[in-house]
Amino acid sequence: MDHVSSLALLPRYRKLEAGDPAPWFRQAATCHPQFDFSSLGGRYILLGFFGSAGDDTAQAQLKLIEARASLFDDANVCFFGVSADPTDQSEGRLKEVLPGQRHFWDFDRTISKLYGTAAIGGQENAYRRYWVLVDPTLRVMKTWPMEPDAGNLGAILDMIAALPPPGRFAGPEIMAPVLYLPNVVPPELCQQLIGAYEAGAPQDSGFMREEDGLTKVVHDHGFKRRRDFLIEDEATMHALRTCVHKRIRPEILKAFHFDVTRMERYIVACYTAEDGGHFRPHRDNTTKGTAHRKFAVSINLNADFDGGDLTFPEYGTRSFRPPVGGAVVFSCSLLHTVSKVTRGQRYAFLPFLYDDAAAKLREANNAFLDGSVTPYVEGE
Repeated sequence: MDHVSSLALLPRYRKLEAGDPAPWFRQAATCHPQFDFSSLGGRYILLGFFGSAGDDTAQAQLKLIEARASLFDDANVCFFGVSADPTDQSEGRLKEVLPGQRHFWDFDRTISKLYGTAAIGGQENAYRRYWVLVDPTLRVMKTWPMEPDAGNLGAILDMIAALPPPGRFAGPEIMAPVLYLPNVVPPELCQQLIGAYEAGAPQDSGFMREEDGLTKVVHDHGFKRRRDFLIEDEATMHALRTCVHKRIRPEILKAFHFDVTRMERYIVACYTAEDGGHFRPHRDNTTKGTAHRKFAVSINLNADFDGGDLTFPEYGTRSFRPPVGGAVVFSCSLLHTVSKVTRGQRYAFLPFLYDDAAAKLREANNAFLDGSVTPYVEGE
């Protein structure tokens, strides 16, 4: 066999390098049947691709990870092992250790192929073991081969322990790419919206999740606690559209070179200290029913509350709290969270903005909505 032919038989792998986006995925894990990797932004993530925990090489790695458990606190660093061996689960070889240590069940090798540990091009049984360190913005920082007997793992963990806080992983604190706009909604309209909420019949607010290919509304007070009132008065809706058209649309066009022409969702939302109102880290466009959303808008209607601030974990711990009538405007792709309200009530107007092309996508995706989501009809 000549040299060229023998090279063609060698396993081929995808190569990830420092600065590359860490591929996103949903996969079964020890903590959730469909864990969303994109929700992990805001901390360092060490991924260990050992393939199977059933041999001495993998066991050596895992024992050292367990011995350094204090490093993995979830707030700054977390560890996910990646198993491609179903017997790791059936024989109970892998268990999560909280905080900070969990495992993905990658039996179909979805993650392994994305990260270049499973071979491509017909070498289905080939698997290379290595470590991947992901930064708080979900980009690859560094990769290392996984050496037998955890030969290099101690040095890797020492390096991670010496990293700066996640908010300063790049050196200076990074500003989240958002618009902060005062004077969007006038004070009298803010009071009018609060009055409508208090006089109306607000409902428990859910969030969108994709299950079995369909977008559905889910209620989980551990993830989100809020009540919403739907605005249906046409004069009020017109006033809000005018504010957005005159004061937000031009700023989005200037900053992001994108012209929003549509607005979705006329609600007054309320997070209360009594309920422990909050919204854990999430993105606003991750299902087929929400894929059309381009920009989210958060407009505070009052100021007499504590907590309830908006934070973008991928860009540090800086929180955003606009004044009454002011807005924070940001891409629906950004991971964001609302901290728990600890005093009073936070009232907010929370629309989504998009364009005509996205409206067509929204209508096309009606086919992927279950009965809990109202279909979109052009012109309504």
